[in-house]
Amino acid sequence: MSNFVNYFLVISLLFSLSSHNLAQNNGRIATSSSISATNDNTPWLSPSNDFAFGFKKIEEHKNEFLLCIWYAKIQEKTIVWHANISDLVPQGSRLNLDSQRGLILNDPQGNTLWRSNLLLGNIDYGLMNDNGNFVVMGSDSSDPLWESFRNPTNTLLPNQTLERGGFLVSQKSQAKFTQGRFYLRMLDNGNLVLVTQSVPSNTDYDDEYYNTQTFDSTNAINSGDKLVFGENGVLYVLKRNNETQILTPRSSPSASDNYHRVTLNFDGVLSHYYHSKTSNDSGWNVLWSQPDNICIEIRGNNGPGSCGYNNVCTLGTNDRPVCNCPEGYSLVDPNDAYGDCKPDFSISCDEVGRGSPDDIYNLTTIRDIDWPLSDFQQISPSTEQDCKNACLNDCFCAVAIYRSNSCWKKKLPLSNGRRDTSLNAKAFIKLRKDGVLSPRSPPSPGLPIPESHQKQSWRIWTILASSLLGSSVFVNVLLIGVFCWAFFHIYKKKVNGFHPTSHVTDSVCHSFTYKELVVATKEFNEELGRGAFGIVYKGVMSIGSRNVVAIKKLDRVAREAEKDFMTEVNVISQTHHKNLVRLIGYCNEGDHRLLVYEYMSNGTLASFIFGDLKPTWSQRTSIAMGIARGLAYLHEECSTQIIHCDIKPQNILLDDYHVARISDFGLSKLLMINQSRTDTNIRGTRGYVAPEWFRHSPVTVKVDVYSFGILLLEIITCRKCLENEESFGLEAILVDWVLDCFQQGNLEALVRSDIEALNDKKQLERFVMVGIWCIQEDPLTRPTMRKVSQMLEGSVEVTMPPCSCNFSLTI
Repeated sequence: MSNFVNYFLVISLLFSLSSHNLAQNNGRIATSSSISATNDNTPWLSPSNDFAFGFKKIEEHKNEFLLCIWYAKIQEKTIVWHANISDLVPQGSRLNLDSQRGLILNDPQGNTLWRSNLLLGNIDYGLMNDNGNFVVMGSDSSDPLWESFRNPTNTLLPNQTLERGGFLVSQKSQAKFTQGRFYLRMLDNGNLVLVTQSVPSNTDYDDEYYNTQTFDSTNAINSGDKLVFGENGVLYVLKRNNETQILTPRSSPSASDNYHRVTLNFDGVLSHYYHSKTSNDSGWNVLWSQPDNICIEIRGNNGPGSCGYNNVCTLGTNDRPVCNCPEGYSLVDPNDAYGDCKPDFSISCDEVGRGSPDDIYNLTTIRDIDWPLSDFQQISPSTEQDCKNACLNDCFCAVAIYRSNSCWKKKLPLSNGRRDTSLNAKAFIKLRKDGVLSPRSPPSPGLPIPESHQKQSWRIWTILASSLLGSSVFVNVLLIGVFCWAFFHIYKKKVNGFHPTSHVTDSVCHSFTYKELVVATKEFNEELGRGAFGIVYKGVMSIGSRNVVAIKKLDRVAREAEKDFMTEVNVISQTHHKNLVRLIGYCNEGDHRLLVYEYMSNGTLASFIFGDLKPTWSQRTSIAMGIARGLAYLHEECSTQIIHCDIKPQNILLDDYHVARISDFGLSKLLMINQSRTDTNIRGTRGYVAPEWFRHSPVTVKVDVYSFGILLLEIITCRKCLENEESFGLEAILVDWVLDCFQQGNLEALVRSDIEALNDKKQLERFVMVGIWCIQEDPLTRPTMRKVSQMLEGSVEVTMPPCSCNFSLTI
């Protein structure tokens, strides 16, 4: 009898579990249903089980929960929506779907913590949809009375829109879901912007740090109407005239095979992520992000910038900021690396007259950091020593910045701190001699160790050795050995210089043997292309998440150039930008010099724009802006300025999503002078070479600006800069033809039947004018690549370019 009872209980249990799963399969939640914030709570699942709605414990050691929606099938429990409350809720809190008032969240004592602000009506049921949208449905309407898609937090999902007046708001930090200070706003005028906000006053600061320019003050119908995250994973602004402005790459990973989300991260970077639905190993990958460099884009006079006050921002992986306190400063909140830093000493005017400033303070020197909005005095002209003395003797001065024979004195708090290697500047930071660092404040790992601390370390070793030597012969020998070991490592570190250790995995440049690369390429049997520096081969090797690589065999580098080769490899390996091809490794073995790069699956820009199928206008404009950003980075943001010297469509590669990636940058110095692509000592390719090459004038970054101008005109027209004269007649030389069309006001001829381009004549005219500015004969007249990028994006006005230049010299 007992066996029968047990059998019956098992069958009943299986039936009840089956019934529960069936009830969950349609995603419907009956009124009066509830969930409790406990360790074993069962969330409400969507029919496909892709999304879950319920309570999640954020920190395992705390009994506090977050009411949220998350991806249920992937290991990273990524949250896409959460209840807009000021803090986590205690264990035992309960969410109830009430038949009249909708979703109500109460704490264990019954106090209401949050409720859905829904339209009045009798509630029929709740529904967790497969698209991640939780809706509350009424019995009298087919439209939801309330839905999570209409009340977003920091994330948009496919099929979700952001209407005028809508916004996303960042979290305070990675682990804190309270309101942050970064907003993505769809303004009432139709413009989509990223702004910072003063918390807790909830007032936007004036300067946006990303702007889609989707507001037309002259004609409202051309302005944006809503932000749409399409079902196919493409993010765009839909205008009132039904035109679209695509923001993310048009060709994105399949939405049927991948999860997609657009999230405003806690650090202010807006990113489009995708994740395989079948593989948990792939993790979240970044398809697109804005702004390109948040460290320098937040430049308003209010607020602290991307990092907190007195903090310093450095651009890390995926265009995300990394914040580090400068030497002598530590975090106000040790758990918030992106927050404010405080000095571990006092700078006070009360000490004036109590002694010489030299007796109280040191000045430590750190290169290439600045707080550009904290100046209270500029001294120009100034020497480096005068700048130091000016800050040392000014009781208000905390930091002085010296560059270009000028000195800027700054006082606390310091705002908008960033590392900017294009400045060629020195920061003199004032530190007290009687206690520079507190015992709880070790030097920040992200910033260089000042020379004064290296000397201090050496003195400590000297004192330690001298005080301990003499106790016994054995101890003496042992101490001398340790002393020599320490001296060797300190000396080696000083010789090699400081190398940041953050994000090492993304910047390590592997050294390969020639034999390894022979095996990877199957003895160099599959050629991908060839150019001024040698031949590129396809290779297969396991490097992290990569399998397929491109291996460039440099057969034109001078044999004696080993030192130059390693110098350039070191420079290239430290570059990081989404519009540059990443260098993975190298081989420098005997006569063999090879470079291992990321593999770009969509080949060269030349094959893309000069092929039989003409790319769309939005694809071409996106590619042009990407190339401009990449060149601006090489010219202004690298630790060592890089002039490419051979910008052309063959040296622009396209990744899986047709994002432009500049290749062969930094290699021009390795090219033997008689192995250039022309018959003279000019580096570059016929048709793209700037006039100053022919005049033996000093070569600057403006040669790349000229080449980019030619390339931009090619992208606009999908025409090569030099065509066959028999076939094209007067249109054979692209520059001449473009200038004729521009002067005659006939820009339509340049794009002919391209309807998308013709529908956006303002952008077409802007791009053509930027191209003409770039190819001016006088290098001083050409804009910088930073300004070119801003003009293409529309954030800087493009004035009428001069057209009376003689361009025949460049052909």
